[in-house]
Amino acid sequence: QVQLVESGGGLVQPGGSLRLSCAASGITFSSYVMGWYRQAPGKQRELVAVISSSGSTTYADSAKGRFTISRGNAKLTVNLQMNSLKPEDTAVYYCNAMVGSRDYWGQGTQVTVSS
Repeated sequence: QVQLVESGGGLVQPGGSLRLSCAASGITFSSYVMGWYRQAPGKQRELVAVISSSGSTTYADSAKGRFTISRGNAKLTVNLQMNSLKPEDTAVYYCNAMVGSRDYWGQGTQVTVSS
């Protein structure tokens, strides 16, 4: 059974930092493209960052320079370090694992940026 379990969300003030983690099980982790997506109220889910099996990264323009995605193939985790957070970063953040036609999602973790 595939499981992606996110953690690390919470309430943070503007300008603050959070580190999201996603623990994967039930997949050949090293083969998957891992990603973080987010969905704000009333908006569509959008890409934040992805990291390939070889470690190549892609970021949304909104995340460039502020967020860093990383993966630990030994620990089966993918992390998202978020710095200089803004109120518009408020959303539910979802972990994603994808390879070929296989596409899995976590349950999401809430990130709220507010003073």
